Amino acid sequence: MPLKTKDIPEDVLRVKQRLSIIGDSPALIEAIKRAVTVAPIDLSVLVTGPSGSGKEFFPKIIHQFGARKHKKYIAVNCGAIPEGTIDSELFGHEKGSFTGAVSARKGYFEEADGGTIFLDEVAELPLTTQARLLRVLETGEFLKVGSSTVQKTDIRIVAATNVDLVKAVAEGRFREDLYYRLSTVVISVPPLNERGEDIVLLARKFAADFAEKYMTGPITFSEDAKRAMMLYNWPGNVRQLKNVIDQLALFEAGSEISRHQMLDALPVNRDPQSTPMIAPAPDSGAEMERKMIWQTLLSLRDDLNHLKQRIDEQFGDADRHSSGYQDVRALMAPEHDHDGLGQNPLDRSEKKVIEETLARNDGNKKLTAEELQISLRTLYRKMQDLGIS
Repeated sequence: MPLKTKDIPEDVLRVKQRLSIIGDSPALIEAIKRAVTVAPIDLSVLVTGPSGSGKEFFPKIIHQFGARKHKKYIAVNCGAIPEGTIDSELFGHEKGSFTGAVSARKGYFEEADGGTIFLDEVAELPLTTQARLLRVLETGEFLKVGSSTVQKTDIRIVAATNVDLVKAVAEGRFREDLYYRLSTVVISVPPLNERGEDIVLLARKFAADFAEKYMTGPITFSEDAKRAMMLYNWPGNVRQLKNVIDQLALFEAGSEISRHQMLDALPVNRDPQSTPMIAPAPDSGAEMERKMIWQTLLSLRDDLNHLKQRIDEQFGDADRHSSGYQDVRALMAPEHDHDGLGQNPLDRSEKKVIEETLARNDGNKKLTAEELQISLRTLYRKMQDLGIS
């Protein structure tokens, strides 16, 4: 449940207003509260959370509400800088230190002296650069590339990652001593699917922003569409939500978005090898189990089709008349009698789910399709394939 305004500390409300942070979920408020609390204390901070969840807001909070707010703030995407130039970008280089170094250059640690550096995707740093970063954290000293003169810097470092650094340390991809130096204070940013009604608040904000920017008719959301949004897993988090809302705002300008339109905009089963992306609704245990079974059936069916395609690719044209190929295809055919009943058990299970849902909706196919979270056309096709009248 979202927190009420009266239950949110004033300093947190001030931060939300200044940085236009949307949402009142307890996990988000707790993360902001930790950032506000640590801001005046000059400690290193590690921000963790999945990609697209909004981690970039937290180093800004720490900088703007700390003692260094009047100094420079530099954000560096460590994953976007080639390994061969990352040391030069961070620590600078001397003229002639490598091919192309036609003049001396200051690095970010020298440019931001006295201020704050945000190292996004810090897990992408090479091990040699991690060693240099550790020295800065421990002593405030660094060397430019191609220089033997030690320089000092007074810098606050806030790092962020979507990688499990404990696992990366165990696998030798990240220095253990650097991990402990960076993670003096850890702020965990919740994924979007754990933020409840924040999803709807963000959707409204993105829709309003799009309408204002491009002067289109604003879209609104039906209650069923809101529920569909809150059921979705949002693997791409806030970034993905904005992408979906922007598309709807463009193609459905001025409309109220229905549940069907919302589901059509969501990639429910983008990859047969991935887990289902529709989260179970907070209903009864039986309802949750039914939905999970349905999603599993869809995934298994996709896996079966994928396997058939792989088998066809493995056998050449000449081999497709062989007894081995025919035997394999016969075993995988939907009409093959797997257990003496004359029908693939996967099809029987899928058929049972559809028939039960149709009965529960008094035969209404539109309601059945919506409950099963598939399109009406897909429902008709499955009914025809499975012999459902």
